[in-house]
Amino acid sequence: MAWILWFRKLWFVEPVRFQSYESQQCEKKEKIVASAKENDLEITKKRAKTRSKELGWVDYCCWMIGYICTIWWLLFLFYHCLSAILPGFQVPESPGTRLKREGLVAQHPVVLVPGFLAGGLELWEGKPCAEGLFRKRLWGGSFSEMLKRPLCWLDHLILHNETGLDPPGVRVRAVEGLAAADYFAPGYVVWALLIENLAQIGYEEKNLFMAAYDWRLSFQNTEIRDQSLSKLKSKIELMYATNGYKKVVVVPHSMGSICFLHFLKWVETPPPMGGGGGPGWCSNHIKAIMNIGPTFLGSPKMVTSILTMEGKDVAWLRAMFSGVLDPELLGIQTLEHVLRLSRTWDSTVSLLPKGGETIWGNLDRFPEEGQVCVLSKSRSLKTSKSNSSSDVEGGLQVKESIKYGRIVSFGKSASQLPSSELPSFDTKEFFGSHTIKNSESSCGEVWTEYDVINKESIRKFAENKTFTAATVLDLLRFVAPKMMQRAESQYSHGIADNLDDPKYEHYRYWSNPLETRLPDAPDMEIYCLYEVGVPTERSYVLKVSPTDRCKSIPFRIDTSVDGEEGSCLKSGVYLVDGDESVPALSAGFMCAKGWKGKTRFNPSGSRTYIREYQHKPSSSLLEGRNTEGGSHVEILGNYAFIEDLLRVAAGASAAELGGDRIHSDILKMSEKINLQL
Repeated sequence: MAWILWFRKLWFVEPVRFQSYESQQCEKKEKIVASAKENDLEITKKRAKTRSKELGWVDYCCWMIGYICTIWWLLFLFYHCLSAILPGFQVPESPGTRLKREGLVAQHPVVLVPGFLAGGLELWEGKPCAEGLFRKRLWGGSFSEMLKRPLCWLDHLILHNETGLDPPGVRVRAVEGLAAADYFAPGYVVWALLIENLAQIGYEEKNLFMAAYDWRLSFQNTEIRDQSLSKLKSKIELMYATNGYKKVVVVPHSMGSICFLHFLKWVETPPPMGGGGGPGWCSNHIKAIMNIGPTFLGSPKMVTSILTMEGKDVAWLRAMFSGVLDPELLGIQTLEHVLRLSRTWDSTVSLLPKGGETIWGNLDRFPEEGQVCVLSKSRSLKTSKSNSSSDVEGGLQVKESIKYGRIVSFGKSASQLPSSELPSFDTKEFFGSHTIKNSESSCGEVWTEYDVINKESIRKFAENKTFTAATVLDLLRFVAPKMMQRAESQYSHGIADNLDDPKYEHYRYWSNPLETRLPDAPDMEIYCLYEVGVPTERSYVLKVSPTDRCKSIPFRIDTSVDGEEGSCLKSGVYLVDGDESVPALSAGFMCAKGWKGKTRFNPSGSRTYIREYQHKPSSSLLEGRNTEGGSHVEILGNYAFIEDLLRVAAGASAAELGGDRIHSDILKMSEKINLQL
């Protein structure tokens, strides 16, 4: 024990030092080094404190977001706990559960056809930057790869600028099965709720099929590259044969409606251009086509999407967060990159307005005149024939003149002046003499195709020029010549004078309901199902961008332009009734008039029906998905729509549903369209 105490004494007591000159020098050096280390430590501590102060706002924001999410989750949980106790908080019973209890069971096989942007895309072959992403989703899902390597992600979703197919060394393909479009992203429901309700009355994969396809490609190219149309034909025939020879109910959504319209013509056309099914194939295999939010006559929203990469929401974000979307501040050029990408997708051109001025109106005449103008999701105004609108409750009066036929106007005055006061503008002469490449530009390879426009031409557009549904195509041909030349070999946007003309046997006309006939299927029912009561973009006020920077987008929506209180003009966008993306005119006209009865577009007299669903705002922020309203995508979760679909799939006819159900002014608008039938 003594030696342990002795050892402790040696350990804790400082030993005697014999100092010499050298040892003194060493001690001085050690003190200098020690003091230097202490200074370094103090500096490090100060820097740490400074960094902690600098990062304090980040921590604060993170904590705030965490608190908000936690409180929201607790309230959401509390809300659903109360639903089982309090009658006022009860969640509505799903249509599938209720109809199953009433005895409804699966009868007809169902085919779902997703629309633009809805289906997932996965990588099968890529560039070195995409290592580790084999068969991982590049579109749909978590979008994590877009955040990790955005430029690599863009390079794999872009298509070849001349062929409209895969670029060399890249293969991106559509995800197969029901999982292709059930969810767009985690928590963002697309088809999942409808699939769940179908399953509740007995549907499964043997009688339920998702006809996924690569929505970037033209419809005919999906067949050339992936045989998507042949797969759909074979699947319908198989489901028909294995389910007691019961005809199929097809449910296309959005762009899927015109994609399936293309299929109807393709399947009966002889090979090699068509599927060789023969004249009676559709009559033998299809019971009903239930088009959801159909884009039969296109959408004006796609005009500015191609022209400026903006819609109402993007323009608002650009005005609010210009540092992210405006290259002048941070140089990110976000919109330029996305525009370069989308200019290679031929499918976007299929969504441009069809029918020209006959359908959409000219400089002075338009079918919405005197009809409903929806200002918000909770309130709408009726416009009188003198182009003034009044709110019955609030007594608001709008004196400005609305000219919806002018899809694009440069300046507010150009959108409202009588046509006689507008400067003359010969588009053919202008486009023929102003396609010289800007000599001052050294942009090199094609970026957004704006390199081919000289600055003088860009300025001329701002001189109170207006463009209708007919002349806006000339404008797009001018600003995106490569895209339009390629895509217009796949699509057409006119009205057929004589459908017996052999040229209309070409596939470029098959997705335009005004340039093709429905198949000979008199027993087939065609539904137009869509939301109304939601503000929908119809025409735009544009301006020239304030920058002359090379590769920048020279036009943008003028968000500073507003009408009077209660006006249909909001932030440079004129609004009408629709489902937020597609005006009621486009979704309902063919069922209301173009195909109604026996017409030259519907020679066999297939019966058509309109089922509109009036939008109802959510009563509570905690309600989650709205079961009684919604926009272009949210209609897939509308309980009234789901019930209609389940009843038709279970064997009901349109007469048993109650026939047409119309809330909008689609019939009045259709009467004003002078179309030869």
